[in-house]
Amino acid sequence: MGSPSSGQVADTQGEQHATTVLVRYFASARAASGVEEEVLRLPAGASVSEAIDELRKLHPAELPRILDAASFLLDGIAVRDISRQLPDGAELDVLPPFAGG
Repeated sequence: MGSPSSGQVADTQGEQHATTVLVRYFASARAASGVEEEVLRLPAGASVSEAIDELRKLHPAELPRILDAASFLLDGIAVRDISRQLPDGAELDVLPPFAGG
């Protein structure tokens, strides 16, 4: 899963969590969140959509606007369906739209 040492740990469910996800931010998403990465602890069975909702709550100032246009990778694979369940220990990358190509 990688080391979350440079990020924050966001414990959204107290000690009741069952799914831990390393969220990595890139480009403007990194600037908006203020961290390179952070660990989310979510209830068992949480989806990508629920993780995104938590990120909106954790970083309400700038990140929600970026999340609206972002794409996501789950363990290196593009997420096409945000209702997809997150496996424990997954990595979720937040990729804002990039200019150029």
